Amino acid sequence: MAVTAAMVKELRELTGSGMMDCKKALVESDGDIDKAVDWLREKGIMKAQKKSGRIAAEGLVRLAFADDHKSAGIVEINSETDFVAKNQEFVDYVQAVADLALVKGNESMEQFLAEPFEGSTLSEVHTAKVAKIGENLNIRRFARVEEDGVVYAGYVHGGGRIGVIVGIKTEATPEEIEMVGKDVAMQVASMNPKFVDEDGVDPEYLESEKKILTEQVLNEGKKPEMVDRIVAGKIKKELKEVCLVDQPFVKNSDLSVKQYVDSVAKEMGKPMQVVSMVRYEVGEGIEKKEDDFAAEVAAAAQA
Repeated sequence: MAVTAAMVKELRELTGSGMMDCKKALVESDGDIDKAVDWLREKGIMKAQKKSGRIAAEGLVRLAFADDHKSAGIVEINSETDFVAKNQEFVDYVQAVADLALVKGNESMEQFLAEPFEGSTLSEVHTAKVAKIGENLNIRRFARVEEDGVVYAGYVHGGGRIGVIVGIKTEATPEEIEMVGKDVAMQVASMNPKFVDEDGVDPEYLESEKKILTEQVLNEGKKPEMVDRIVAGKIKKELKEVCLVDQPFVKNSDLSVKQYVDSVAKEMGKPMQVVSMVRYEVGEGIEKKEDDFAAEVAAAAQA
């Protein structure tokens, strides 16, 4: 029996399972809705779907690099608890997905989930992990970076709480830039700059900051004719805080990050320029549920 879009939609609404899972279930059951539901239950997919409403704000970030470090991948996968994030099976899984991101990280989420993975697809393996581990897991984001003439280095902080990739335009080898690359990546992890340099500053961000600072200066009672000059000074100061290369280097505050990189390049005799960065921090931007433990225990007791 041919599987139609309407049948997939019906099964999806009935079970809450993903579209691709529903389609496969219908194919496996020759279009029989009831058998398709059973198939989803047998595979643990419906069990996984029931967990999908839980907030997953813990988890891990992992990195992957090509042998020549001319490309790199990064992924964040969330779990519900920090305990699961330390589970070796979960750790290995996140690293395997990062390895996939190294190759396929430019795809959409839908394409990425459909990629062959460990004898199946990433989507199917992920669903099986949710059912086995017993928590909602979420492949939140991933990326792949590659640019001509750029060598990549990285740093993972806190066992995977923060992951950073930095790109350095240079003729130096990965081994030669390993230390400076790690130092710059640690800077990104620690100071969380918004931009690499002033050339990369988002015009919308700049315009928004100018408006905010202008209002602040006017509210301070400064003369209107002085506002533009004062705001320009404040913007210049702020850019030194939010642009990576202008920040004071955390290992030696007498130098900016650019000055540190330039000093290493001069010593090595090969030019280096930091041109890109990617920073993932686990759970950033996710609204976490604040549990009332006493209320939870009371509710359990009543039940």
